Amino acid sequence: MDNSVLNPGGTLGIIGNSTNGVGLVIAARNAGINVGVYGDDENTETMELADFRVVGPLNDQQQLQNFAERCDVVTYESERVDASVVNFLASHTQVPQGADALEIMQDRSLERAFFSQLNLNVAPSATIVSLDDVYQAIGSIGYPSVLKPIQKGLGQNRQLEIKTQTDIVKAADLLDWGTYLLESLIPYDKELSVVVAKTPTGTEYFPIVENRYRDHQLLATIVPAQIDADVNDEILRITKEISDNLSYTGVFEVAFFLTKSGNLYVKRIVPAMHQAGYVFDRATNISMAEQHLRAISGLPLMPIKLLQPVVVVYFTTNQVNGIRTQWQIKPNWFFNFYHRTKLQSEKAIIAGHVLVEAETVKEALDQIDDTGIWRIARPTNINETASTSD
Repeated sequence: MDNSVLNPGGTLGIIGNSTNGVGLVIAARNAGINVGVYGDDENTETMELADFRVVGPLNDQQQLQNFAERCDVVTYESERVDASVVNFLASHTQVPQGADALEIMQDRSLERAFFSQLNLNVAPSATIVSLDDVYQAIGSIGYPSVLKPIQKGLGQNRQLEIKTQTDIVKAADLLDWGTYLLESLIPYDKELSVVVAKTPTGTEYFPIVENRYRDHQLLATIVPAQIDADVNDEILRITKEISDNLSYTGVFEVAFFLTKSGNLYVKRIVPAMHQAGYVFDRATNISMAEQHLRAISGLPLMPIKLLQPVVVVYFTTNQVNGIRTQWQIKPNWFFNFYHRTKLQSEKAIIAGHVLVEAETVKEALDQIDDTGIWRIARPTNINETASTSD
């Protein structure tokens, strides 16, 4: 028996407790695999579904080691896990994803170096360590632009959008925190992405999707993306180039900006499962979670086929009553409620998602728009579409 393969009866460990983990727990248990979850919040659905759970901070090496030693394979289900944690776990058990891709993508300077090495088209940027650097760089970067910390994951309150020269002085306090990246905001027409499943012996690509964001949250994902064949081919060519040069096993996402003139820019790489992949629960012959499980378990990947157009839309706690009405009247809508969401929260938070099947993308979008619950027309303001993970 191949010891590198995770077989039924084995144990998968999941680090993190976002909604990405829910589908992975279900896929593993359906395959006869035991599941343990490690995270800092016990009040999550991923924790609730696990066979065993460990609640603790991600810097507790003793707890991490104990957890790793109970697992045959460990995976991280979001890109927010620090690469140092993954490296530590890998010294005690198998972590097929590895930490290399995380180390690159969690640091904007390393990410830019990776893109530059592959000669990829990205938004113009400059490294910033002082206010003078901003004044000097803005001439080539242009307005509008955004100032982001070199280290990702610090939150939107550490970023600054610069629309005019008078905004630059606001950067002074931010720069006390450390090195930043000044990046041009691309006036794009569509945001597109590819979810990729990669193993040492093969790669499979899910169909290209269009993502629509608002207020830094993913609002909707559309498959298939409504793009020309040459754009489709170029996205797949670039994605293959990235995949061939990325040390990683499992599912990851490559995101792009497409302008009205047809220019493509690589936005980012997410070296983990991403919410955009939830649409494949109904759109393709295998889900993102199932394909990720196959990849990290040492199994051959399933060749991916698009079955039908699907649009996934996310709903908040404030929209739940409207969603319940649709539940009663929509036979082609598939509902996913996040069980641990607190409906009494003062702030509207994501409470679930709906997968809408139809003969065409337009038909699905029309059904969604007709409810009046969502406003998912493509944003015309580039400021509306920055995502939380960037």
